[in-house]
Formats: sequence, C-alpha cells, structure tokens
Amino acid sequence: MTEARELDHPRPHPARTILYMIVSFFFRILQFVLIVTGIAVGVSTAVIWIGFPILLATTSFVRWSGDRERGWAGQMLRVPLPPVQRRPYEEGQPLLRRWMVRLSDATTWRDLAYLMAAFPLACLEVGIALASIVLLPMAIWVTPWLGWLHGELALALLGPDRTKRLEQKAERLQASRARGVDAAEAERRRIERDLHDGAQQRLVAVAMSLGRAKSKFDQDPESVRELIDEAHADAKLAVSELRDLARGIYPAVLGDRGLDAALSAQAAKSPIPVDVRVDVEPRPPAAVETTAYFIVGETLTNIAKHSGASEAGVKVWRTDDHVVVEITDNGHGGAEVRPGGGLAGLADRAATIDGVITVVSPVGGPTVIRADLPCQW
Repeated sequence: MTEARELDHPRPHPARTILYMIVSFFFRILQFVLIVTGIAVGVSTAVIWIGFPILLATTSFVRWSGDRERGWAGQMLRVPLPPVQRRPYEEGQPLLRRWMVRLSDATTWRDLAYLMAAFPLACLEVGIALASIVLLPMAIWVTPWLGWLHGELALALLGPDRTKRLEQKAERLQASRARGVDAAEAERRRIERDLHDGAQQRLVAVAMSLGRAKSKFDQDPESVRELIDEAHADAKLAVSELRDLARGIYPAVLGDRGLDAALSAQAAKSPIPVDVRVDVEPRPPAAVETTAYFIVGETLTNIAKHSGASEAGVKVWRTDDHVVVEITDNGHGGAEVRPGGGLAGLADRAATIDGVITVVSPVGGPTVIRADLPCQW
C-alpha cells in the first residue's frame, strides 16, 4: 500500500463535518490575519530589533494553533492526530535561542503550512457546509468526503513524521492481525460446533439405524425397512448440513462466478428488496472476495432483523488498490460499532486483511456501512 494509506481513517459523521467547517471558518480568518500580519510586521521591523519579539510571538501562536488544530480535527473529523513531539530546548535559555530552536523544528513549519493552506480551504468548505444544511444528499455523500480529504491534509501536515507513522503502522497491523487471529479462531470453533452438533450427530444416527437394521435383517424385514428409511433421511440431512457448512466457509458460486453473481444470490434471499451493483474488474484476490461476500451477507441479515428498512442497496467497486463495499438502507438508523456487537464483528472480519469499516447512521436514517478492503498487503 502507498504511504498515503498508512494512517487511514474513516469518513467523519456528516453533522460533525458540517459543524467543523462552519466553526473553523471563523478561526481560520483570525489565524490567517494574525500570522500574516505578525510575519509582515516582524520582518519589516527586525532591523530595529522590535520585530524579533513580534516574530517570537507569531511563532508561538503558530505552534499553539497547530496543537489546537490537532485536537479539533481529531475530535470532529475522526483523524488520528496524537500530540506532536517537538524539539526540546534547555531551561534558562535566552528567548532568542529558544526562538531559533523553534525555527529549526520541522513541526513548526508543518504547522505553518497547514494553517496557511487551511484558510483558502475554509472559504470553500463553509459554502459547502451551509449548502449541506438544506441539501440532504450533499450532507450524506459530499460533505463527509470533503471532511475525509481535509483529514488527509491534516494527517500529512499535522500528523507524526515518517518514522513515527511507520511505528504506528506496525502497531496498527499488529493489532489488525491479532483481531484477525481471534476472528479465525472464533470461526474455527463455530465450524467445529456445527460439525459436532449437526452433521456428526446425523451420521452417528445413520450408523446406529443401519446397525439396528443389520441385526434385524433376518427376523423382522418390515422394521428393517423403517430403519433404512430413517437412516436415509438422516443421511440426506447430514449432506444438507455439510453443504450449508461448506457454503458458509467458501460459497461455490463465489469461486465459480465471482462477486456479482454471489452477491446477487444473497440479495435474492433477503426479505426486503436489495439493489446490487458490482464493478470489480479486474477480479480481486480470493481473500478480498470472501471478506466482501460475508460483510454483505451479515449486513443484509442485520438490516432485515433490526433496521426496519423497506429497501437496501449494495454497491461494490474497485479502485487501483482497494475494493470498496457500500451497503445502504432506509431504516431508522442509530447503528454504531459496539464491542461484541455485529458491526464490531464486521470490523474484525475486515481487519483480517487490513480493511477498514466505516458506519454513518444518524438517528432516523439512512444508514451507510462502508468497507475499504485493500487488494495488496
């Protein structure tokens, strides 16, 4: 995966994004005016030494604003922006020396770059945000994407440096793999339980019925016929349960005909109408197809049980290095990822291949569940 994906983050909630864009606009004006004025006045008066305190104050304001932006963007846009580690200076150093240390710190210049870039963006974003208040489709589809893009900018300029990002990526992948192992272990226990409680018991019953039939073969032919019929019925049930179990591990239609046919088959079994649109050429790896298949299946099951929706939609498409799965419904909303809940299980399943689950479900609906699944690791 490219470096831009190393600290991926989910799309923010529409309401939070709109609030962020509107409130930030006023702070951006203040920041831009104070910083530009401070630099211009400080540089022009540096010859007579008055400019140095002004530049020192401006530098401190830039750093302070950068720290505030990390917390603000992290809270509102769901961007992982931990507190930055700045270059330290010794206690008791003269102010001029402290200023030089701050100027030599790369995070100071990254803070300045972000604050200068954020002002023209804020002028654009506030218009989008105000329009989103009255245009619901824009609020649901456009605004969160702009918030996500703004978060990417914040990650690039306010986030950790490359070394720290690589460390965080290693930690995230380690956690992802651990969740994947847990999910695989839970799946193994489920298969073992289904075999023990289902097909195995059926086959034991078949063996017992045939054994009883064998012992009565000469003495009671009529009972033998009943026992063989019973064994035959149990054998058919065992085959059916084994077929369902195999389909739960890896459905044959998915391997033979791909995601489009497999998801269409799932949608046909749903008790509510489901519109399916799939465009994933070239065909993604089998692990990605399987993960997408089960995410859609479990989500459609949850929609039918809990959402109160009258219709749902499934869209799957491929980018250069990802398969994106998006499931929507017009139910009552309010879905969220809770520990031990169904959506947490989806997140664990996606994490097995380093995928990310995003849930947007305002009260009253609609609900959008999106999975970004990488096609390379």
